[in-house]
Amino acid sequence: MNSDQLKTLIIEPTLKLLGLYDMSAVNLLLGTAAVESDCGEYIEQIPSGYAEGIYQIEMATHDDIVNRFLANQRYDHVRKVIMDLKIRSLSDEQNLVGNLYYSTAIARMVYYRIPTMLPLYNSKEELARYWKRYYNTFLGKGTTEKFIYKYDKFIGDL
Repeated sequence: MNSDQLKTLIIEPTLKLLGLYDMSAVNLLLGTAAVESDCGEYIEQIPSGYAEGIYQIEMATHDDIVNRFLANQRYDHVRKVIMDLKIRSLSDEQNLVGNLYYSTAIARMVYYRIPTMLPLYNSKEELARYWKRYYNTFLGKGTTEKFIYKYDKFIGDL
């Protein structure tokens, strides 16, 4: 997937709808898509199939965000936007795979629920460390070096 189009047509409009537009979030989501799915080349984790979409979100993570995190009343606006983005005739799994606006909103929520500020938007190293710590976690196979490599390969300069 073309990263410029992903940025301008999907990520930025979704973040603006959520009221969470920020260049750090934009670059972090671009990097997440790059490292998790080669910027949309793979939309289902192979061979296990546990993670879905360009951000490779596990259903357990999706369900925790939708059913627990967004249940808090202070997130009413965000929850409404996410539910409005959802295609109701599709399952949650299908929305994560094929609905880029929905999966982008859910991926943003993965980071939004972290009580630590987003990294600097113009530091691939900081973006990579944040992704590794909070998205891929110490249990994941990803590395900060892989994040930076994929960011350079699919997105380029910040």
